[in-house]
Amino acid sequence: MTTTTGENLSLTVSRTLKASRDAVFRAWTNPTALKQWLLPAPDFRLPVAEVDLRVGGSYRFEMVAPDGEQFIGFGTYQEIEPPAKLVFTWNWETSTVEPDETLITVELRDVGGATELLLTHSRLSSQLSQERHGHGWAGCLDSLQAYIEGV
Repeated sequence: MTTTTGENLSLTVSRTLKASRDAVFRAWTNPTALKQWLLPAPDFRLPVAEVDLRVGGSYRFEMVAPDGEQFIGFGTYQEIEPPAKLVFTWNWETSTVEPDETLITVELRDVGGATELLLTHSRLSSQLSQERHGHGWAGCLDSLQAYIEGV
């Protein structure tokens, strides 16, 4: 994970997945798939995943922690370039993390039949938010890797 400081903080997380870009892109955009992997830890659940996959379309995720605490993320798709890129805003409806709108860019690059995934989360307004989102995304990408590779 790399971080950037300045007026706005950002973080970058990457993974190389043993799957095609098409398969990884579908995992990011299919509500049924998202429910299986968009989890920062194995004991979390994602009972609601709503996706309106078009520029200007919205998404909404309801994540539930083991203690029952609910985290609701939502945003709007800014760019959609299958199977190479997704850009979307990220907001928390109910969370102790941060209520500000941030921006996520997911880039998928073919690397010899596998896919290099590069996630950049920008416009973070505090170091605490940067740390919490970095931890969350690392867990989610571990879950994605297990899901997409059938581990």
